[in-house]
Amino acid sequence: MTVSVSRASLRAVAERIVHEWPRKRVLVLGDVMLDRYIWGEVSRISPEAPIPIVQATHESEQPGGAANVAMNIAKLGAHATLVGFSGGDQDEALLVQYLQANNVEPCFVSCDGFPTITKSRVVCGRQQMIRLDRENLASRTEGHYDRLLDMAIGNLPKVHVVVLSDYAKGVLVPRICQAVIQEATRLSIPVLVDPKTNDFGRYKGATTICPNLNELAAALREVTHDLDALLGAAEGMVEELELSHLTVTLGAQGIAVVKPGVKLFAAANARQVFDVSGAGDTVISVLALCMASSLATEVSIQLANLAAGVVVGKVGTAPIEKQELLNSLGPVLALRAEDKVLLTLEELVRRVKVWRANGERIVFTNGCFDLLHVGHIALLEEARDFGERLIVAVNSDASVAALKGQKRPVVNERDRARVLAAFAAVDAVIVFAGSTPLELILATKPDVIVKGGDYDQSTVIGAKEAESWGGRVVIVPTVEGHSTTGMIERLTAVTDERMA
Repeated sequence: MTVSVSRASLRAVAERIVHEWPRKRVLVLGDVMLDRYIWGEVSRISPEAPIPIVQATHESEQPGGAANVAMNIAKLGAHATLVGFSGGDQDEALLVQYLQANNVEPCFVSCDGFPTITKSRVVCGRQQMIRLDRENLASRTEGHYDRLLDMAIGNLPKVHVVVLSDYAKGVLVPRICQAVIQEATRLSIPVLVDPKTNDFGRYKGATTICPNLNELAAALREVTHDLDALLGAAEGMVEELELSHLTVTLGAQGIAVVKPGVKLFAAANARQVFDVSGAGDTVISVLALCMASSLATEVSIQLANLAAGVVVGKVGTAPIEKQELLNSLGPVLALRAEDKVLLTLEELVRRVKVWRANGERIVFTNGCFDLLHVGHIALLEEARDFGERLIVAVNSDASVAALKGQKRPVVNERDRARVLAAFAAVDAVIVFAGSTPLELILATKPDVIVKGGDYDQSTVIGAKEAESWGGRVVIVPTVEGHSTTGMIERLTAVTDERMA
């Protein structure tokens, strides 16, 4: 069955992302790594061997493996606690610095003789040339595992969901997996697993396991890659391993969820793929936060697909940002005109709070907007260029009459607001009854106030107040020959001429 999620459901998801996810805490247990990138250019082949010579230009580092899962969770607005092994070396110190700067709490067990796992990649343009791994895959001591388990179990009562991020580097041995899963189950905490071993038995009792198609085939000991056959065989695995469901990532085909007697599919979003590094980490991070927020499975896999579509468009291991995920919902969540017309100041303030939480600049403009014309359109479009969100405050009928005379407005306030809201440049419209919109300006504290015409800084309402919170005023020129008064005069002249 193909999943289809309604606009209303996705709007509810956006509300959860903005308001609930910042309160969620996630425990990530797994193989911690540091991804290092050496960026350069190739202009010739080496005379010593048939290999390209890379002229290095700069280097960068990024948390990888289970640390990338934690970074995804943090960038999506939640708090992550990361438990794993490290090497007590300079790479560990660098990793801790990155994590702490991004709202991730690192809880590492340093193991002598085991360096912090590091993957160094040489990249030219968008092409990875070679990867160098630094790791020791020998068995660690029982004491190391005891300390690791104490850290994980000790953090369980503080979290809403657990992610086991297995990169087959020695952390998630069977006894660690089972101890954590059983204690989490006792505490009614869901557990998601990203597997890298053929032995799914160690994950028995988890809420869901999230393999890709190749990993699922290996675990089932199947040589076929026929999708229907693999997913059919996976139904038995769900019951055998006492899972709630199995979540299978299908690459370009999307995501499938398998339950006994039920298969759900969410199609992937078509995107240009530059690098699939970390896409699985992003998927399981989104699924974990969805599960922590009690979102339906159908909605969760659709959201995870959107997130994966964002990260495969990046080069290298890179977590998804909350705003990127919200932006990916934009085409689906585009507000209808009536949804942009706000009836109370409280509604407007709530909407502005959400925009500010996403780092968006707020632009404010106001006017009568009676009989819309080219000049109005130019003002709105130019105003929007100064930020990401545009608020339009509209004079009430009574205030227009006080300003323009008892024959105005021609169009009532409700219709004027509704027409303004239909413009793509406009994000919110509100009618104000006072002689000025100062109350609205003080309540929303816009970054930019835009006015058209012959105003200057001293005559714009709210200019001094905006300056006090770091805002500014922008005056845009009027479009000559276009005004509501002129339109009314021309219409009156035509009418009089026809009646004569």
